[in-house]
Amino acid sequence: MNDKNLFLFILLWAIPVFAQSSVQIMVPSDTSPRVQFGVDHVISALKELNFNVSLPTDNPLVTNRPVIHIQLKDTDGLELGQEGYHIYTAGRSILIEGKDDSGILYGCLEVADRIKTGGKLPDTLDIKDQPSMVLRGTVIGMQKTEILAGRDMYEYPYTPELFPFFYEKSFWRDYLDMMVIHRLNTLYLWNGHPFASLVKLEDYPYAIEVSDEVFAKNVEMFDFITTEADKRGIWVIQMFYNIFVSQPFAERHNIATQHRVATPLVSDYNRKSIAAFVENYPNVGLLVCLGEALRDLDHQIDWFTNVIIPGVQDRVQRLGKDIEPPIVLRAHATDPKAVMEASLPLYKNLYTMAKYNGESLTTSQPRGTWRQIHLDMSRLGSQHIVNVHILANLEPFRYGAQHFIQQCVQAMKERLGAQGLHLYPLFYWDWPYSPDKVEPRLLQYERDWMWFESWARYAWDPYRNEETERDFWIQRLAREFGNKQAGKQILDALNQAGKCAPILLRRFGITEGNRQTFSLGMTLDQLVNPAPYKPYKELWLSQAPPGERLQEYVEKEWNNQPHNGETPPVTIRTADSLSLAAVNSIRQAERFVSQNKAEFLRLKNDILCIRSLSLSYAAKVRAAMSVLRYEYSNELSDLRTAEEHLAESLDHFRELAQLTRDSYVMAQSLLTYHRRIPFPGAEDGVPVNFHWTQVLPNYEKEFTDFQGRVKRIKAGNKSP
Repeated sequence: MNDKNLFLFILLWAIPVFAQSSVQIMVPSDTSPRVQFGVDHVISALKELNFNVSLPTDNPLVTNRPVIHIQLKDTDGLELGQEGYHIYTAGRSILIEGKDDSGILYGCLEVADRIKTGGKLPDTLDIKDQPSMVLRGTVIGMQKTEILAGRDMYEYPYTPELFPFFYEKSFWRDYLDMMVIHRLNTLYLWNGHPFASLVKLEDYPYAIEVSDEVFAKNVEMFDFITTEADKRGIWVIQMFYNIFVSQPFAERHNIATQHRVATPLVSDYNRKSIAAFVENYPNVGLLVCLGEALRDLDHQIDWFTNVIIPGVQDRVQRLGKDIEPPIVLRAHATDPKAVMEASLPLYKNLYTMAKYNGESLTTSQPRGTWRQIHLDMSRLGSQHIVNVHILANLEPFRYGAQHFIQQCVQAMKERLGAQGLHLYPLFYWDWPYSPDKVEPRLLQYERDWMWFESWARYAWDPYRNEETERDFWIQRLAREFGNKQAGKQILDALNQAGKCAPILLRRFGITEGNRQTFSLGMTLDQLVNPAPYKPYKELWLSQAPPGERLQEYVEKEWNNQPHNGETPPVTIRTADSLSLAAVNSIRQAERFVSQNKAEFLRLKNDILCIRSLSLSYAAKVRAAMSVLRYEYSNELSDLRTAEEHLAESLDHFRELAQLTRDSYVMAQSLLTYHRRIPFPGAEDGVPVNFHWTQVLPNYEKEFTDFQGRVKRIKAGNKSP
């Protein structure tokens, strides 16, 4: 990146209305690909308005034609931060000033947008802007919904059979264009052990996991992706887990592919793999997850400081460059503060990353342990990135609660000290496809455009005026569905429905992690007695607003004690009210929709699903409260009340199963044994319980069993 302050000078000449629209653009010969990419967008916008655009080089300008004069120049004293720009008019000229190449790029994109939306060359401009978050990125999982036969979790070689999208250049151009349009500047690729698909080692030639033909394609595509990304101001970061070795390497040495403790052989192989990767892809960053196989903190610190960092330094020295490629440390299954304190004296260009709400989206105001983790990271002197991770409680439905998202990003800045956003898609493990039962299958970044746009918009500026933002999104939705009134009602529905899953999970869920598929509901036993169900833990509960779990609420209610904060009755009433309002809003919108009707109907169905799910949870929570009350009262009437509520919950779940029967392929993107709540996600390696229609018989049996228990108690046999 050019360290100098830069500015782009655009000189516009007035032309008679009867003259042919013709513009000359002067571009310096040493313009970077990133700046040229921005200039190309300006040219494209002009050509869409039927301007004849010429690019003279050494020849003098033809002064009887309008001119856009693009020039890079020092602008000392320009008060702009990284990637910032200033666009303003001076006489007949438009000037774009930027702090760096990315600033010029974003300035060009802004001018191009103004030309397109205004339908002419802008008359007066004075725009000064820069991002709030330094790093704003999305993640693509080079991972699959199922564990491959003969392998373990996260072990997926880069091959055309496993990842056909990886080899489609048109896909990457479209996706990277989406990113740059929304001012996203980092792209994370997640994989357990990518090195054996992307580099060859002289000392371990047998470690490669793919054929020579596929390896050549992988190198070509990785070079293509990183080059195209760099043109758009996007930094590619490759993630990997520890300690992993390739399957051929493991077979050669008769060892496992995943290790909790380092050995000299495993250390040497990984150090040389990292070194080779840095040498072959010097502009790519590394995202390091020291867990999950490697667990002991002392071993993690030793591995990071004596294998990973030296591996990077080995190739830096060999390349002869006085730079430190960036390394991001993921605060997962480790003590990131201890690791960073040991590492910063050895290597300065370190970043940190931690999950925002765990592996779900539950609150816009993180508290307790999670908040402290972020604060500790942000105070180490390195840039800290917040990871909006997995979204296990939102999948598989569309999500566009932009107001909730805006509050989340504000909290990242104000409460967590974050300087970066790392954003997961809504259906991570099955990238690039959405879970909709549509042929051809929908692409996630197209279906979930509002998810990506909202986070990107607020990562750039989370402090936009609420009323202005409402108008912006109404207009944006109007462009999608053809009518401003439709846009208004759809926006209301999205903001209302988008709060239901977060508030329900944080009060009743067993975990905020991806072990629970929230949209498939919960069993009565999981609500009444969650402690025995792995991975129930108290850690995540500290992030929720003050309030009471079911057991605490019923105990206080029985003892006539005062309640505190967000209680179960308040939670289910809130979800009921929000989901009902969302249904009313989406139904009001329907008569105004004039385009993209098929997608609108899918969105409407999602809102109806969220309503049925919320009602099913509410009724089962009431059943659980009655069961818990029975433990104090021993009154049969409490169990009869629970039976009535359980029947109601089952009816609503039947509605949900009917709504999803023909609209969704699956509820969850991870089809393995890791999904445990409400029911196991796999048996003998075969995916099960991944659709509402598959889960429904389990809930029907639950109800029948409960009826039997009540009858036995009535007959004086035993408790439920």
